[in-house]
Amino acid sequence: MFAAITDRQWLWLAAAFYLGGFLLGTWSLWRRGRPSGAAVYTLTAIGYLLQLVGLGLRGQAVGGCPLGNAFEIYQFTAWSAITLYLVVGVAFRSSVLGYFTAGLAATVTLISLAFPAWDAEHRAKIFGDNPWIELHAALALFSYGVLALLALTSLMLLLRNFSLKSKHLGGFFAVLPSMVDLDHIGVRLLATAVFLLAASLVMGSVYWLREPGSVDPAKLLLTIAVWLASLIAFILRWRGQLLAKRFAWTGLTLFAAAMLSLSAVDASRHPVSTPPPQIVPRQP
Repeated sequence: MFAAITDRQWLWLAAAFYLGGFLLGTWSLWRRGRPSGAAVYTLTAIGYLLQLVGLGLRGQAVGGCPLGNAFEIYQFTAWSAITLYLVVGVAFRSSVLGYFTAGLAATVTLISLAFPAWDAEHRAKIFGDNPWIELHAALALFSYGVLALLALTSLMLLLRNFSLKSKHLGGFFAVLPSMVDLDHIGVRLLATAVFLLAASLVMGSVYWLREPGSVDPAKLLLTIAVWLASLIAFILRWRGQLLAKRFAWTGLTLFAAAMLSLSAVDASRHPVSTPPPQIVPRQP
């Protein structure tokens, strides 16, 4: 039965579970005043496994990490954000973060699936046989997933700040973490994003220094710009010059800049206009 399911169908199923987790959390929030953390986590974890299968099948077909077009890039970014949440989200002890993460994953995956043109061009072996470039790209996209979680905590921080100033402390606002907790989570996420993106640039430089002519200037400048902006934001926060609302708006801006840069990076490639195959597992 599973042998007939294509990679995109697996990804549609994953998006459905992400959306189901978000809708269940919304219903629980409306009926009980708080999202059902365990149920949302379970549905998100199932969606994550289904997305992993879909991306794995796509990776087998393209012979590497599936980052060959806008569809695959956005799917991988959503998968990275969910990976981080499932690994470290429990440590934050925030069911609301899981609720927002499920909503983000559902939005990104459904949007990418809703635009077939994003997946109209199939690029196989885009990294050749160079593991450094593949690792560079994977780390960069994973750091953008970290920035996605930073954007969610920033949004929650803004909501918490609004609730305190307007004295709306009940209902949904009552389940939000404190501003201190959200700030600590945001700082750790920003530091992680800076580290991962720096590691990505170091990995890429191993190849770029040997073959500088192969580097697309726009792609390189955009990646460095996102990293520098993140590094400056971290330094300013560490020095106490970027606090509360300004830190939250900065987190949202960094994620928006990262997502906009993805479209520019994808457009800078030289596509191979071959429709992507319908990828299914091999028959036993």
